[in-house]
Order: sequence, then structure tokens, then C-alpha cells
Amino acid sequence: MKTIGILGGMSWESSAQYYAIINREVRKRRGGIVSAPLLMHSFDFDAIAALQRAGDWDRLGEMLADAAAGLEHAGAEVILIATNTMHKVAPAVEERIDCPLLHIADPLAQAFTAARHDTVGLLATRFTMEEPFYADRLAEHGLNVVIPDAADRAEIHRIIFDELCAGEIREESRQFCCKVIEDLSALGAHGIALACTEIMLLIDQEDSALPLFDTTRLHAGAAVDFALSN
Repeated sequence: MKTIGILGGMSWESSAQYYAIINREVRKRRGGIVSAPLLMHSFDFDAIAALQRAGDWDRLGEMLADAAAGLEHAGAEVILIATNTMHKVAPAVEERIDCPLLHIADPLAQAFTAARHDTVGLLATRFTMEEPFYADRLAEHGLNVVIPDAADRAEIHRIIFDELCAGEIREESRQFCCKVIEDLSALGAHGIALACTEIMLLIDQEDSALPLFDTTRLHAGAAVDFALSN
């Protein structure tokens, strides 16, 4: 089994989900008490978020690239960035490592295409919804993207950082996201990407008439596929 390296802590709430999902899936496939060989570099998310707010993506790229190189040196055979937003600096990470970087948008696009959908509604941080790095990656797979309006984007961003990253799950926020999903459906979305790794803590399929595609589970599942591949 190959060793998985995870750049985590952004936030640790979702990184804990990665750890659990990967190990449960490995045990499901291999049986017994098998668990996955994992290495994780867990960042202080407060420091990461401050640099995001300041727009210092060059520094963030350096930090993640350094950590990824450290994981590879320690034996990681594939690297995961356990957050959608920080894939903005994925090119900087890829430049520093020889092992593969498993991009979070790729298993999302593959699942969406397999379901024969072509228009993705994004629920994510403001960075992921508004900046081109994520939509451009999905476009490489032939997918279109629709996003909420500006006011709804701001509120989703607030919910993620002020509530979900702090481990707070609020019913009023769940209801708000359900309304946004309805609006995205009206804009032509065929399915909804939970394109922030914490949103899966707030809503699930029973909350949506549209199919939901959870990037946390899809990314973690793709890591297991890689780890168990020949």
C-alpha cells in the first residue's frame, strides 16, 4: 500500500474527516484491522487565513510547497491538499515535488461527468467561487460552473470561516445553504459541488433536490484508489 501525504489543518475539522474516511475505506476494501499509511503536515489555520485575507498567495505557495517536499522526503508517494481553496497554489506545490499531487477538482469532475451532468453549482469559500483557478480546472473536463450571487457568496464564506472551521453547526446556516442550492438550480446547475471541505459537516443529500458531490469524500476516495493501485 502506498503512503499518502496530506497537507491539512485548513481547517483541522475537515482534515479529521479525511483521516477517518481514508482509513474506513481502506478497511472496507482490505478487511480486518488494516489502516492506511498516512503522513500529515497540519498547519495553524489562523496563520493561513491571515495570509489569504492579505492576498499573499506567493507566501502561501511557498509554505505548502515546503511542507509537501517534507512529506515526500518522509516517504509520501502522493500528496493531497486537504482543502479546495488552497488548490489556488497547487502549481507551486507541484513544482517542488516529484510524486503526484492529487488535485481535488479532478475526482469531482470525474464523478460529475460519470453522472452525465455538465453544469456544476459551487458552494465554497469566496476565493474558490470567485477566482478562476477552480472553474478553469473543471472547464478542462468540459464542465460549466454557476455560482451564487455576491451577497450569498459573502454569507457562505462567513459560515465556513466563522462557524464550520470553528466546529459550529447551525440550523439557520443549513437552511440558508439549502435556499442557495435552490437558486443555483434555477441558474441551471445539474448538481452541487460541496467545494469546501467543511460544508459536508453542514448539509447532506437529504437537504437537496439536486445531487450533491462532496469533494472531501471524493478526494479521500481517490487517494485510497491511488494507495491501493499497483
